[in-house]
Amino acid sequence: MTLSTSNKRSLWTLGIGVTVVLLIAGLALPRVRGARPEESAAPRAVAPRSPDRVRAEGRLAARAGARVVLGTDLAGRLVFLAEEQAQVRSGQLVAEIDASEQRPALAEARARTSEAEAQVRFLAEELARSRRLAEQDAITRAALDRAQHDYDTAVARRDAARADAERLAAVVAKARIVAPFDGVVIAHAAERGETVSAGARLLTLADPTRTRIEAEVDEFDAPRVALGDEAIISVEGHPGEQWSGRVEEVPPDVVPSRLRPQDPGRPSDTNVLLVKIALAGPSPLKLGQRVQVEITRAAVATADRR
Repeated sequence: MTLSTSNKRSLWTLGIGVTVVLLIAGLALPRVRGARPEESAAPRAVAPRSPDRVRAEGRLAARAGARVVLGTDLAGRLVFLAEEQAQVRSGQLVAEIDASEQRPALAEARARTSEAEAQVRFLAEELARSRRLAEQDAITRAALDRAQHDYDTAVARRDAARADAERLAAVVAKARIVAPFDGVVIAHAAERGETVSAGARLLTLADPTRTRIEAEVDEFDAPRVALGDEAIISVEGHPGEQWSGRVEEVPPDVVPSRLRPQDPGRPSDTNVLLVKIALAGPSPLKLGQRVQVEITRAAVATADRR
């Protein structure tokens, strides 16, 4: 049977319509075959936290009073600055501001003080002599009053000269910044030859022998950390090495995290408990170095050793 041209067109149109319907139906059907496990399976359960062990990140930090930022109360040109990593002793000069203008003024003020003190001594003798003469009615009351006035004026001038000298001495003393304890210069905040303002920071000094670990424990793990808990410290740069420590301070509040997460998937705005851990012995760790910490409850650690 021969189909007419119009019939052929009708069949062709019908075929296209059926194909479109099948394609739409195929898209609407759920993707069962070849589905990925994570798309078809239920969400995985999060592993429960260990009730006896807490893991955290932290860093090696100086103890309170073992790290200071030294600055200057005197504006001027920085003529000396101890080198970074320099080991210094308590009282040793670590920075100095140019005080070439104040030193001559101090010397002049001290000379005026010496002159005023000599004048006071002379007039004190004159006053004593005038008093003896007045008792003998050898001089008038007015002459005695004048001797007293001259002495009082000299004393006032001497005191003013002393105050001026002490002020200038304090200024010159501020030009010299000394180390408050034995330590190492770990950072500069200014450069030698730079003109700094009053209150400017110059350098950071730390005592590397007085350190401890500051571990950032997640706030949800805070109830499971207590004083005396044992800790194991490890560092990526020292594979296979570990150092032991003990929790010596648990603060009463949580604070925002200071460490940026190494895992980009972790939130960076979390609150943490900044737990302080004392190292049991020396270590090659550097101040500020990042560490991993595992804290174990004291009772559990004792049982593990048994």
